[in-house]
Amino acid sequence: MEFLFSIIGLISKKKNNQMDLGELWAIFSPGVAGAVFGAGWWFWVDAVVCSSVNISFVHYLPGIFASIAALMFNCVRKDDIDYSPYDEGEWRLKLWLFLAYVVSFVSLAASVGLLMQDSLVTSGPSLWTGTAGVLQCVFVLISGLIYWTSHSE
Repeated sequence: MEFLFSIIGLISKKKNNQMDLGELWAIFSPGVAGAVFGAGWWFWVDAVVCSSVNISFVHYLPGIFASIAALMFNCVRKDDIDYSPYDEGEWRLKLWLFLAYVVSFVSLAASVGLLMQDSLVTSGPSLWTGTAGVLQCVFVLISGLIYWTSHSE
């Protein structure tokens, strides 16, 4: 319902020529982030369903950890990060963001490693399974960043 009211407010501002790109981003980017997140998981589900061999649980882990990383860096608002080196609570937020980015890059590296493994082994999952795993991680992490930039507006 809140989305409907924001669209109505957007239409009334458009009539007054007071459109702002930041306001548009704050309104529409959560939906875009959700669509990108869903597309990432859709690639993975498609690869699992269309696979002719049983896919091990290890292949699921990069997407799961990418989703956890997206949740981790969305726990921190952009407004809470100040660049003052003397603030006591700042380093905790920066450490949390650093750990979130480490988890995201490790999940991306793991998905690329599984893609390489799938391309070299003939008896394992197909090449599409590895490619879908990489696409899943990339899309999930991009959706997390899209949402992180929008929810602080």
